[in-house]
This record gives sequence, structure tokens and C-alpha cells, in this order.
Amino acid sequence: MTSTLIRNAAAIMTGLQGDAARTDATDIRIDGDRIREVGRLSPLPGETQVDASGCVVYPGWVNTHHHLFQSMLKGVPAGINSSLGDWLVQVTARYRGRFDGEALEVAATVGIAELLLSGCTTVADHHYLYYPDMPFDGARILFDVAERMGVRFVLCRGGMTKPQPGFEVDIPRELRPESADAMIADVASLVQRYHDPDLLAMRRVAMAPTTPTYRVRPEELREMARAARSLGIRLHTHLSENLDYLRFFREVHDRTPIEFCDEHEWLGPDVWFAHLCHTGGDEIERMARTGTGIAHCPASNCRLGSGIAQAPKMAAAGMKVSLAVDGAASNESADMISEAHTAWMVHRAVKGLGRFEGGGDAVTAEQVIHWGTRGGADILGLDAGSIEAGRAADLALYALDEPRYMGLHDIGIGPVISGGRPHLRCLMVGGKVVVRDDAIPGLDMAELAARSRKVLARVMR
Repeated sequence: MTSTLIRNAAAIMTGLQGDAARTDATDIRIDGDRIREVGRLSPLPGETQVDASGCVVYPGWVNTHHHLFQSMLKGVPAGINSSLGDWLVQVTARYRGRFDGEALEVAATVGIAELLLSGCTTVADHHYLYYPDMPFDGARILFDVAERMGVRFVLCRGGMTKPQPGFEVDIPRELRPESADAMIADVASLVQRYHDPDLLAMRRVAMAPTTPTYRVRPEELREMARAARSLGIRLHTHLSENLDYLRFFREVHDRTPIEFCDEHEWLGPDVWFAHLCHTGGDEIERMARTGTGIAHCPASNCRLGSGIAQAPKMAAAGMKVSLAVDGAASNESADMISEAHTAWMVHRAVKGLGRFEGGGDAVTAEQVIHWGTRGGADILGLDAGSIEAGRAADLALYALDEPRYMGLHDIGIGPVISGGRPHLRCLMVGGKVVVRDDAIPGLDMAELAARSRKVLARVMR
């Protein structure tokens, strides 16, 4: 097997924690789909070489929570200044019935292209666009797009078994709930068709009802958890995104959401929640103790005014923390560089807010890189997300040539602290090049833009 040598990197950020977050190595050798060694290496006879001169090398970002269909719902006027509750009605409920197979395929291609160009190599998509008698196979479309574009893809199969509030009678087709049995049966079918338990899997499936207990009945949660574990897959959902949700749980269930999930078998090392903007210390300790993780979505949470998860406190308690862009309908630039930059900034503001001046030590760039790479891979159970021997050869080579990055004393953290989107000289997934010189091979961007305009016009009508 011919190996590949990435040579002469200006800096390598490993995705690991503490002192191991950085290395003085300049070279990375790849054998097949894994990293063989990291150091100051000499080329082997016949070895393919990739010039990383002037580049900063990161592990590929791992995005643990997305809604790819929302790539055609950016900046919807009726929801642009709304908070979560009204936004859900004005945007996701109002427009979901306008998606057909073509619209989903274009939206997924746009969303994954945006992620790839930011250096993202793994995408977990919380796809909840399901209702009885669907006229198209959304899972097949999403897996096909992901395979064509070369990313690792986790389908978090969402859906609801309770009607959305305000739509209890005369329910439009696209808002009709499924039965829990139908949802579980479909997940089992998807696992048989697509799920790969290998640590370097390109395709995974997770059980992901949309939101307990707004969209799923309490007694169904335990059924879903047991079904998922019998299938050997992970569990995912939204939780504690805004204060209304906490009030609802206290009034209806007399529990915090985490206490309720614990009672219904929805905590554990195979579970991760999106958002968790409002959680107390006891809840964080319980999640840390059980190995439960978070998909931290700071940009979307800022955009909707929902609050911000206590990610630094969670990490300090031992929780598994990852980064995610959420959907483009509530994060109009759904790429991992923007997300990492927001995470680095927002926790500093939160720490100093109203108490004292001095939140500059709230979170480091190295911590954010860890959350967005190795942290996400740990949550998804993948052998990826860090630059060390034996891990997946998922690598992003950033050329920091634009004025935004000139003058940096520490170029290793430039993509996070300076923001923007650096020129991506090369992106590899399992050792295969999926982005070269800031372009996605085989993708005609002008054609995609034309297709997206056509779909957008139809969705808007």
C-alpha cells in the first residue's frame, strides 16, 4: 500500500487536550485510511507527498448536530427576529411541507459543501422531516449525497409521535405524527440498510426523536431507548434549549429534563443532547457521571436568544462536549469555523457578564478545537478527531494567506481566534482528498447555485 506524507506544516493542532493539544512535528504519514506516524519525517521511496508549507493542520471537524434540509431556509423574514417558540412555527413548521426529494437533495448538497469547505469531515444530521406515507426516501437521499461528497455521515433519525401544538385538528399532511412503532420499525430498517458499527464507519444511524416530551410521549421514550440499544446504535435529541422548556417540565412532569431522561433510560455513554442551554449543577454532574454528551450549538443559540450552554463547566465536570452548527435556518452561516470562533468568543462574554471584568480565560482556543474534533468523535464513537498514530486520516490543511491572518503571533490557533474561513489547501477523509485548493472535486458550484435558486423559488412560493 502506497503511503502519503504531509510535509512541512507550519503548525499542527492535534485535537487532544492539555499539553498534547500541540506538537512540534511538521509531518504526518498516512497509510490507507489511518495516520501511521506524526513527527519530523523523511519521504519514503515512491511515497505520495502533499506540501503543507505555510499551512496549519487540524483534525477534520466533527459536527454532531445539523438539520441539512434547513439549508434552503436561511434568513426567513417571518422568523429572523423571532425566539425559539415563534421561530419553530414561522419557519420549520410553515416550510417543511414544501420540501420534496429534489429540494432535500439540493439542500443537503449545499449544507455539506459549506461544511467541507470549512474543514468538516463528519456530519451528524438530525433529520426530522418525517410523516406517514412520505412521498420520498429522505434517508436514501442524505446517505447518497454524503457518499458522493465523501464525508462520514450519521443519520440521526428524528420524528414526532405527538402533533405540534396548534395543529391538533385538521393536521396538514407534513405535520402529522407517526406512531412510535412505525418510527422504531423504520430505524431498524435503516440500521439494516446503512449502519456500520466499525470505528472508521462512513455511515451510521442513531435513534433521535425530535424533543421529549413536546414531540414524543413519555412512555415511548423508554421503548425507543431499549430499541436503539438492542440495535447497537446511539441516542440523540434536543433538550433544555430554552426557559419555556424547563418551565414545561417542572409544571407537567415535576422534574428537571435531565432527571426525567434518567428515569426513562435516556442517559449514558451512548446518548448526546443538542443545546442544553439551561442546566443546573446537579444535572451536569449526573450527565458527567453517566457519560452523557452535548452537541454545543452556540451560534444558533445566540441567533435565537435561547441562552448558552455552560460548556466550560460541563467539560470541567468531565462531560463529553462537542460542537455543532445546528440548522442553517437558525444559523445562517452553518460552518464549523464560524461555530468554533463563536464558541471561543461567547463564553468569555458570559463569564464576565454583570459580575466582574475578566472573562478572557473562560475557554481556550485549544479547548474549542478539542470539542470540535476529538470531543465530537468520542460522542459519536468514531476513531477520528485527533492527529495521532492509529486515528483516522481525516485532516484539514489551512493556508492562512488572507490579510485576516497576517500578523498572527500564534498561527496554530488562527482559524479559531481570527474567524472567517481560511483557504483550504486540502481536506482528507480517510486519506482521500475531498477538497483541493478550496474546491470540491466533481462539484460544479455554479450549477449548484443555479439549482439552489430554482429550489428556493419553489420553497418560497
